[in-house]
Amino acid sequence: MTETGLPLEGVRVVEMTHMVMGPTCGMILAQLGAEVIKVEPPAGDKTRSLGGMGTAFFPLFNRGKRSVVLDLAIPADRDTMHRLLETADVFLENFRDGQLDKQGLGAEELRHRHPHLIVAGHKGFLSGPYEHRPALDEVVQMMSGLAAMTGTKEKPQRVGSSANDIMGGMFGVIAILAALYQKRGGKRDGADIRIGLFENCLFLVAQHMVEYEMTGNKPRSMPEREHAWPIYDIFDAAGDGRIFIGVVTEGHWQSFCREFGLTEFLDDPSLRTTTDRILARPRILPRVAEIIRAWNVAELSQKLDALNICFSPINRPEDLLTDPHVLRPGGLVTNITADGKPFHVPALPVEWNGDHLGEGLKVAPLGADTSAVRAEIDNNDVTSKAAGRRA
Repeated sequence: MTETGLPLEGVRVVEMTHMVMGPTCGMILAQLGAEVIKVEPPAGDKTRSLGGMGTAFFPLFNRGKRSVVLDLAIPADRDTMHRLLETADVFLENFRDGQLDKQGLGAEELRHRHPHLIVAGHKGFLSGPYEHRPALDEVVQMMSGLAAMTGTKEKPQRVGSSANDIMGGMFGVIAILAALYQKRGGKRDGADIRIGLFENCLFLVAQHMVEYEMTGNKPRSMPEREHAWPIYDIFDAAGDGRIFIGVVTEGHWQSFCREFGLTEFLDDPSLRTTTDRILARPRILPRVAEIIRAWNVAELSQKLDALNICFSPINRPEDLLTDPHVLRPGGLVTNITADGKPFHVPALPVEWNGDHLGEGLKVAPLGADTSAVRAEIDNNDVTSKAAGRRA
């Protein structure tokens, strides 16, 4: 492993995960400098062959990892797995409770044989009445109320991304970093970490739960919500364009009305306060919409940017591939698929000492690193390194 200068250099992660949540955790750890070894069955991770909306799953969430194939039904491969875990700092898994016990990788066995190991299990639910259930992103969005808040009571709508799976992987990273920090402080034993997809979604809707508890009012969904500002809406622009505009401060209100010739609002004594304007939205918005329709999105963007008012064209994902900010140096990184084709991905959304992370990551072909990792174990190269890390 070459020196990267990244914060997790020297940390070895062994990953047995699939789909999105667990692989996201490993992918982020890899971008932070950890060596991540993905252990796959002989047939490979099933997401390698997904199509449709799942086409991006494997390359996106498994970049920068080594691929090792082990058949854990074979005793010799099970022994190899335990020898590999002995060299590791972290073990990632996202199987249903009890499933790994059949392969000699249950929680008790791991704690007995590898007391140093940080074990992070990405599950559908944390411990409790539902812990036995499987879960999917869409399932927990329905259970938590997020779908009802995104859509309506009559037509709940899931968020248009694997948001909970991805965020669950992020919480896995946070917990693992905390465990590594604890070991740095002198704790020699590992940690048992459980990350729940449902509880992750619950964390997202906590603001609405607390609102209800504090006010007694049932939170309204996004399409039905009460607005906290006089202008916070999508408007039709000239041509086929559409734009979102958010006028959220007194200064924004003043400059917006002057720029777009809405001086009748500034002169109206019944619109002196933000509350007055919110109550007057039924008569303010039609007039604003009339003015906005006279300008195209590019012209509106230039004006609103100059006024420092929040705005956005209504983009689709493919539009971001030509967005000037996304295309700034480091905004997109080039990675390589398992069959050698380049693809472009938004960089990890942090800058590390001014640098962007993730450039040049490769998706390993199935089993590409099996022989090398076996040789490392046989030569005891990484075992001594791992012992040094844990000393």
